[in-house]
Amino acid sequence: VQVPEGFTAVMSATSWEKQKDNTFVFKMSQPIPSYLIALAVGDIVSADVGPRSRVWAEPCLIEAAKKEYDGVIEEFLAVGEKLFGPYVWGRYDILFMPPSFPFGGMENPCLTFATPCLLAGDRSLVDVIIHEISHSWFGNLVTNATWGEFWLNEGFTMYAQRRISTEVYGSAYTCLEAATGRALLRQHMDNTGEDHPLNKLRVVIEPGFSLFLGVNPDDTYNETPYEKGYCFVSYLAHLVGDQSKFDAFLQAYVNRFKFQSITADDTLGFFLEYFPELKEKGVDSIPGFEFDRWLNTPGWPPYLPDLSPGEQLMKPADKLAELWAADDLNMEAIEAVDITAWRTYQLVYFLDQVLQKSPLPEGNVERLSKMYPKISKAQNAELRLRWCQIVLKNNLEAEYHKVKDFLHSQGKQKYTLPLYRAMWGGSESARALAMETFSATAPQLHVNVQNYIKKILGLE
Repeated sequence: VQVPEGFTAVMSATSWEKQKDNTFVFKMSQPIPSYLIALAVGDIVSADVGPRSRVWAEPCLIEAAKKEYDGVIEEFLAVGEKLFGPYVWGRYDILFMPPSFPFGGMENPCLTFATPCLLAGDRSLVDVIIHEISHSWFGNLVTNATWGEFWLNEGFTMYAQRRISTEVYGSAYTCLEAATGRALLRQHMDNTGEDHPLNKLRVVIEPGFSLFLGVNPDDTYNETPYEKGYCFVSYLAHLVGDQSKFDAFLQAYVNRFKFQSITADDTLGFFLEYFPELKEKGVDSIPGFEFDRWLNTPGWPPYLPDLSPGEQLMKPADKLAELWAADDLNMEAIEAVDITAWRTYQLVYFLDQVLQKSPLPEGNVERLSKMYPKISKAQNAELRLRWCQIVLKNNLEAEYHKVKDFLHSQGKQKYTLPLYRAMWGGSESARALAMETFSATAPQLHVNVQNYIKKILGLE
């Protein structure tokens, strides 16, 4: 790949070499599906952050990227190898994309593309990269054969992410993060309707969009394959009843199907073959939990994993949200709750509860904003999203500028679309803000994100 002087090319490849005339030669020694072939060119530089990892970014971001990720990637990789087997891709590098990049991350082998939103400045979002690392086994090594069974990539990856997170951060924190994921699934199903064909794990895909023929492949990127898929994998672990045995199954599964594209029938067939005692019991056809129902019936997951270990972190957040939702604020009780040590997902969970209880009694959100600048002035994108949603749900026009600033600063689909839905479902001033912001930011957004916003705003 020959590029102009001053530019660098990088690829999802196991080796690369710079030659004369600013030509870069890449080699990928392992087979990968075509969607994982990735090339980026730009004014980018790199910094090592571990023995087999470096970060790539534009020069203005490289110091922040190095500071954020120095040392942590190797820790996550080592835990992943312990759980799921060898990391076969050699290097694990991250390229921080321009702010308009529409996804949190894209798990290209050897070179994950990531949103700069992950550079919070205090390492509060580094664990997000665990998801992309988990794809090194589930998705990249064992791949869904069709996008209609996207859960094979994402459901297993969510499960793997939370296994690594449990090893690194403990079960309480992981269950708290999983609770926020469950809340996102609830929001998605409330928006689409539980019986929408997208809310099956096996989705019928046809060109164009039709409720009768199937769905547009773009629309399969939603919470269902991630979180309902996670619930199904958790249900399989529940059937086994022994974490170490299920971990061993996952290693065997990866080893059996590595470098292959497979179907759900392959996965579930291997599960029953690996656990013949479960096959004998007919676990695939337990009434209400049939494997066929999991795959082919839309709706809420038949089984939800136990998240009670997270209650020690959830209960204080629940209590604090209730205090802020009261007609008469008990400031003594509120001030007795110290949130300075709360980590990102405990704050996210708290804000999700406040959002559920919104609109709050008049004046409460203004006081909450003043009391917790850690939240209302956060640079952490997960906190900014929730705070903007709360601002809109409570029609707090004095802080509309924060919504506008956040939407001008990035174009991630999972942050952008919920805010446009909230604005369009809000007051006249909120709808005006939506039109004004979209008009100003549309040229910098990915075309898919542009099209989704146009649908929300009725511009199509």
